[in-house]
Amino acid sequence: MNENVNKSALFNGSCFALITTAFTFSIRAGILSQVGDSFGLTATQLGFINQMFFLGFPISMILGGLLYYKIGPKIIMQVAFVTHTIGILTTIFASSYPILLVSTLFIGFGNGCTEAACNPMIADMYSGDKMSKMLNRFHMWFPGGIVIGSLISKFMTDNGMSWQAQMWVTMVPTIIYAILFFGKTFPKPKLQTSTSIAENLKAMATPTFIFLFVCMMLTAISEFGPQQWVGLIMSKSGASPMLILALVTGLMAVGRFFGGPVTHALGQTGVLLMGAIFAAIGIYLFSTVTGGMAYVAAIFFAIGVCFFWPTMVGAVAQRVPLSGALGMSIIGGVGMFSTAIWQPIIGSWIDKDKAVHAASGLTGDQLELIAGQATLAKMVAFPAILIVLFIIFFFWQKKVKQPGGAPVAAH
Repeated sequence: MNENVNKSALFNGSCFALITTAFTFSIRAGILSQVGDSFGLTATQLGFINQMFFLGFPISMILGGLLYYKIGPKIIMQVAFVTHTIGILTTIFASSYPILLVSTLFIGFGNGCTEAACNPMIADMYSGDKMSKMLNRFHMWFPGGIVIGSLISKFMTDNGMSWQAQMWVTMVPTIIYAILFFGKTFPKPKLQTSTSIAENLKAMATPTFIFLFVCMMLTAISEFGPQQWVGLIMSKSGASPMLILALVTGLMAVGRFFGGPVTHALGQTGVLLMGAIFAAIGIYLFSTVTGGMAYVAAIFFAIGVCFFWPTMVGAVAQRVPLSGALGMSIIGGVGMFSTAIWQPIIGSWIDKDKAVHAASGLTGDQLELIAGQATLAKMVAFPAILIVLFIIFFFWQKKVKQPGGAPVAAH
């Protein structure tokens, strides 16, 4: 049914769409202080701008999942291109704080459309280990794009280029993915029963999906929680936040490129369990080490969180197939919601730890480092809980059969 589909063009277009998402993460972060200075914004106002980004993402992911089998990935990606373009251009030509809020919401919406369309489309184009391999290679471009975007932003900032010029760069991958998708035939869903939202919801009421739903909340915050804060904290330890970010996201990109063989060797459940173990070690090391050892911690952390997101999406596609595109979008959406919800909580942990250690006489960089590391120590709880959950999942799934009767534990 998908004989005329140009899988290579569609996959490459999906990758450039995800690079757009990554650029809007990294370049936007790089210009945040310049934007604040240009508009005279407080840190709280900048925080609300970031909140719009995280809000738009899960809303469009869930809407895209609901509509995927009615309108298809082509229309969803057309919406992504329009909202990306509106969001980027409106940001560049913004004249006020409210316009920045709206433009950021549009960008987040476009990013969510990308996930909502491309994840199930790739799952429809490939199957088995090949699907896991291609999902990992697709998701490789999120950390890979962050590395590229961060370096571009740093170079442009260091050379005195405006934040508007940096935002123009995000239009480059946007235009490329539009060109790659233009005029192409998109795949039809493999599971015709997935056209029924009722069937999707019924599948999502199963123990396996509910279990993965809970785990996704923890895998997402295990990945994005430390990433959001560790650079700031480690900057007081003598390590370079930029090098930590580049090391973590660079290793994640390389790891996801080779995700197929890793998943084949360990299976989805094995990858998730080993990831939780390495993530726990990495975050624990971040909470105790200083200087050069922070880069060792970054290696453990990167190995740990590297496969979380694509493997969780792949687990839903393979183990709860009747949940369809909606199930994959719900999983991605809850990951983003979890990230948004936990960020202010983590911030409050840092404030409380600062107050405690300030009372004991610490000041300056030493106070920032000790308080930050105390908060990182609390974050070890996220992957620690996942270790227990994924051990349960590993043995549970050994007994589970696919609809055709084949065991799924090895994948």
